[in-house]
Formats: sequence, structure tokens, C-alpha cells
Amino acid sequence: MGSLADLARQSPELNDQATLQGISDIVAKLAPLLQGKRLHNVVDLLSAVSDVVDMADDAMVQKMMKGYEEVVAGAWNLSNITRHSAAEAGRVETPPTLWQGIREFNRNEDARRGLLVAMNLLSSVGRQARIAGEPITED
Repeated sequence: MGSLADLARQSPELNDQATLQGISDIVAKLAPLLQGKRLHNVVDLLSAVSDVVDMADDAMVQKMMKGYEEVVAGAWNLSNITRHSAAEAGRVETPPTLWQGIREFNRNEDARRGLLVAMNLLSSVGRQARIAGEPITED
């Protein structure tokens, strides 16, 4: 490793006063990170990102894009369904009583199917809550 003078001769940019001032400013800002060894975390993060970029082959990118599209499509559909349902409920002058609502479930197959979806969703959430509440068995 050469001296700073050798480095300055090889790189004419280091002879520029503005460049030296910029380097001095960067070193002053990095000093607390270097002294507290927090810059190591930044380097580790960059290394992890680099590893992900190296591993990202076409199949992985396609799978991630498919998942992204499914999430966006689901959110879009849920938003549209909610907006449409709210508009329909807002057009009704007097909301149905509980018994009228139950009778509507008997007449409307889509309403029953929607209720079944909600019950299945709640069942899955309940199952996960039960499993999370169980003691962890030791190996």
C-alpha cells in the first residue's frame, strides 16, 4: 500500500481541493458509525441485498411477480366489492330487521355462499389462534 502522496499522484482527482473537502466531510459523518461499529450493519445489509440479487433467477422473479399480482388483484376486488356493497346498502331506505335479513339468506344463494366464506375465514383464524395458544412441545 502506497503513501497518500503516491495515491494523489495516481489519481489527479485527489489533488482537487473540492474533492478533498468532500472526502473530509464524508469521513466526519462516518466517524461515529465507524467508532460505534454501526457501519458494519450497513455493510451486512448491502451484502444481504447483494445475495438476494445473485439468487434472483427468472423463476424466482416470475413467482414473486405472480404473488404480487394476486395480492393486488385481491385488494382491488375486495375494494370494488366493498364499494359496491356500501352503495347498495346506502340505497335502501330502511335497513331490514334481523328476521328479514335471515329470510334473505334463505332466498339468496350468493348471500349464503358469502356467509360460508366468512365462516370458513373465521374458522381458519380460530384454528390458528388455538394452535398459537398451545404449549410448544420440546424436542
